[in-house]
Amino acid sequence: MDAEVSDLPEQTYKVSYTIPCASMFRDEVTELATRKRSNVADLARSILLLLPEEVVRKMPDPGGPPVGDREQTMLKSGPSQGRPWRRKPRLQVRLPPGYETSIVRRALALALALDRDERAIQVRSPNDPVEPDPRLGPLTEEVERLHAAVAALAFRPLSAGVRTRSEALHVLGFAPGELPDRDAIRARFRGLATVHHPDSSTGNHLRMSQLNAALALLNSPR
Repeated sequence: MDAEVSDLPEQTYKVSYTIPCASMFRDEVTELATRKRSNVADLARSILLLLPEEVVRKMPDPGGPPVGDREQTMLKSGPSQGRPWRRKPRLQVRLPPGYETSIVRRALALALALDRDERAIQVRSPNDPVEPDPRLGPLTEEVERLHAAVAALAFRPLSAGVRTRSEALHVLGFAPGELPDRDAIRARFRGLATVHHPDSSTGNHLRMSQLNAALALLNSPR
């Protein structure tokens, strides 16, 4: 009898993280988890699943415990079992492997900030209009100015096309009487092609066609 193939997803393994933190931070996170009928790991996991890592990284890291901030616990094993021990405050959470300690701590800090209404998550439909970033205004104006400059300085396409070497040199922007070598011609063509290629934001199909014709004519034997 053939063995049945299970459609259940593979088990996701978790590891235990020790998150050093201030005792006040530990108590606030633990209280929030209790109030939400959850646990500390689920608080961190919900943030890490919902938000991109770069967003979580923007949250200031609360950091570890300050000097002198210690908690007292009882040793549970070893020769000193049962004796009191002062250690740095911490949170123990089980999460999938691969997270940095600081990221988990930032995620928990963000959970606290959301609960206090100090941060907000805006849920937007892909079809919702996006308000323009006011910081882009000067950049947009500069781009428009450069486009206008390119249009004003660009050569005017020759009505009859490129027929002579002097016309080819004119299209490539060389001065009358100038005799550039092949390297100078190719360098000028590459520079102008990045501006006038139809795929460019300042592109122009007719100008690009005449640039190609000029290069071909100048590369042809005399």
